[in-house]
Formats: sequence, structure tokens, C-alpha cells
Amino acid sequence: MRSILPALSACLLAACAVTPAWPDAAESAALDEARQQAALTATLSEKLWDWAELGYQEEQSSALLQQTLSDAGFTVTPGVADIPTAFVAEYGTGGPVIALLAEMDALPGINQAALPTREEVDGKGAGHACGHNLFGAGSVSAAIAIRNWLEETGTPGRIRVYGTPAEEGGSGKVYMVRAGLFEDVDIAIHWHPGDRNSAAANTTLANRSAKFRFSGLSAHAAGAPEQGRSALDGVEAMNMMANMMHEHIPQDARMHYVITSGGSAPNVVPDFAEVFYYVRHPSPDGVEAIWTRLEDAARGAALGTGTDVEWEIIHGNNPLLVNETLARMMDEKLRTVGGVDYSEAELEFAETLAATLGDRSKPLESAAEIQPFEVSLGYGSTDVGDVSYAVPTVGLRTATWVPGTPAHSWQAVAASGTSIGHKGTQVAAETITLAAVELFTNEKLRQTARAEFDEARGPDYEYKSLLGDRDPPLDYRK
Repeated sequence: MRSILPALSACLLAACAVTPAWPDAAESAALDEARQQAALTATLSEKLWDWAELGYQEEQSSALLQQTLSDAGFTVTPGVADIPTAFVAEYGTGGPVIALLAEMDALPGINQAALPTREEVDGKGAGHACGHNLFGAGSVSAAIAIRNWLEETGTPGRIRVYGTPAEEGGSGKVYMVRAGLFEDVDIAIHWHPGDRNSAAANTTLANRSAKFRFSGLSAHAAGAPEQGRSALDGVEAMNMMANMMHEHIPQDARMHYVITSGGSAPNVVPDFAEVFYYVRHPSPDGVEAIWTRLEDAARGAALGTGTDVEWEIIHGNNPLLVNETLARMMDEKLRTVGGVDYSEAELEFAETLAATLGDRSKPLESAAEIQPFEVSLGYGSTDVGDVSYAVPTVGLRTATWVPGTPAHSWQAVAASGTSIGHKGTQVAAETITLAAVELFTNEKLRQTARAEFDEARGPDYEYKSLLGDRDPPLDYRK
């Protein structure tokens, strides 16, 4: 896989956004269809937010999205790629195939009411801190708007929704790519909640994760400590070596962990302990190189503490392959739709929440703005990366959160459950609808995007998954 970083460095074009034309008749009709789905967008968002289901456990969320699409005339295929909550839904005949991705999983261990001050919901152990309730809802409502436009105009083509579970550390899309579900797709579209509106062409980091499990011997920590071999010692020794590695890995790399099991009582030497690691780098080869060293650290930790260690790779994602042709088109459509305007009540909510944020550099008014177009490196990771190496792919972010809000925060959970989140989602749905109309009707654009895609992958490209040939880890959140 060729690195695209040199090209990215040469293409930082912060002020090169195209000024869009006024919507033509086809776009205006499609935009009307998208706006008619605003109530559906909010309803779906609210239900997924309430349920907050974890990766591969999104039974209610997936069922709701499937039923909504089925009721709208889509043919739904559930349980694809050996994942019970994954699905594909399609409407239309002939023409190009345009795919919309629809995420739905929440994050564990973060819980917040839809309020601008810190307040947990009793008994709720997860929350949509990455806004995937909005992602799934917006993609589905956009798909229905596009379906209606296809029917009313008689335009040949198929709109297809991919219900993609477990983006958060489960790599649901990777298994769908591996199963060949994108082989006949012309263009894939994704989007993501955020604190600003942007269709910038941002790539991501490749990443891999694994759970390292140490086994030792239990004993009374005071009465017979010499007979014990602490599995927790193994975890801590590994973590110390990994922390020392941080000084000696590339600047753009990332490595982080949580101890998921460390024992139950201080006076019992733990015979089992587990640590969950992520490694990220701009290239898959970079991830592999760091990963080899991390495995060596695990072996050394086990040897030095008299314990045993084994590990299970949980997920792995390729970096996002940006398509500048499609990104510029998406930027134009986003500027046609515009950003998010707050009502008085929403502004009051935003002001209260903003007071809790560490980053106050983004004014609340920026929610109504569209950010300059650029091509750059982002430091997150997503399984959309594997989709982007299977088919030309384009995305955008919209201001579903109060400006300055970081992802994976309680503030993100709060806004994702309110009309602020719904409005940002509607911006995404309308923009996606306009982009799909352009893609269905502009063959030259599709051809140019495909040519860029083929050149970026290179003539000898062969797909390789960073999670190997393992089956979907359906129990990784249990």
C-alpha cells in the first residue's frame, strides 16, 4: 500500500473551496425530499440515543433502521458478513450503485443525560459519545429521500444502505469488505458527527488493537507471597516497557491502553490480568512495525514475572484513502446546504455547555459556518478506511455538537441527544442527498473519481486486513 502523506503535504489548500452554484431543478427537488425527512431524522436519532447499544449488541437499533427502510420500499438483507446486527438495504434498478454507511454503536463507560451540565442517567452504562445514533439516523433518512427522488424522476440507479455495527473497536466494516459486499458499488458515502461543518479530505491513522491476557499463580499476598506469580505484575511490566517505547516510535504514531482486569482483592495474588492496547500509525506497515515490538514487550514481561501471556487481536483498520475529486464535490454540496443555526433555547444550552469545555477557541457562531477545504492528516481511526480501499469513498462532518466539544466526551453525549444534534444530522442528510443526485447524474464525475482511486491504490494493490482472518469478535463488549 503506497503512502499518500507526501501528496497530502503538497496539497494543504485551506482556501481552495469552490463557490457552489444555486441548486438546479433536480437538486431542489431532492433537497425538498430530504427536508421532508427531518422529523424522521429526529425520531430515529432519539431512539438510538436512548438505547445506546454497544458494538455487535445493537439489536434494537439495527432492527429499527431495517424496519424503517423496509417500510420505505427497500429490500433488506439482515445478518450479513456473519454479523447479526449488520445489514444491507437497497432500492432501485440499473444505473450506478451509491452506498451510504450507517453506524449505530455506542461507547461503554460514559453516561450523560441530554443536559448541558454533568448529570448521569441511573442504570445506563453506555452513551453515544461519538454520535453514532446521529450517523445511523442521518444516513437512513437521506437514503429515503434519495429513494423518493429516484422514483419520482425515473432516474436509473440503486441507493444502498450498509448497516455497519461496532465501529468503536470492532471493525464491523472490515468484515463486510472482506465478505465482498462492496464489490459492485460505484461510490460510498459516509459522514460523522462533529463540532464543525467540513467536507475536507482528511485521511486517518491505521490501527490495530488486542487484549493481552496474563496468567499466573494465586496465593495469599501476605501469608505465602513466594508461592504466587502475579498476572498483574505481568500487565504492569508490559505497560512500563510500552510507556518507555513512546520515546522511540514515530511522531505521528499513537499507542494507548486500559487495564480491563487486574484482580479482585489486594491480599490475593491475581492469577489473571488483562490489558487492552491500541496502536496507530499513518501506514499499515508502521502499525505492523510497532506491533512487533509490543508483542516482544509482552513476552519479556511474562518472562520477567514468571507468568504466561497470550493475546487476541480484536480489530484493525486501514487508513482512509481520500478522494479529492469527490471531496471537492461534497464541499460544494455542503456549502449549498449551509450550517447549523441555533434557536434561542439551543443557544442557551450551547452557552451553558461551552462553559464546561477546555477549548473555548471555537465561537458558537462557527456552527453556522462551513470550514475551508483542505487535504490533511487526521489522527483518529475508522473502519471506513477499509471501505475506502475497496471503492471510491467520500465523507463529511457536521456541527452536531457545540463548537469545541471533543468526541468521546460527556458533552458529546449530551448534544447528541438534543435538537442541536438533530439539526447537524439534518445538514448531513441534505448534503448527502445532493451528493447522491450529482453522482447518479454525472457520469464524468464518477469516472474521474474512479481514475483517481485507481491511481492512488496503484496497479499492484492487493487488499490486506489488519485483523487477519479472524471471525467477528461478537463478544468483545461483553
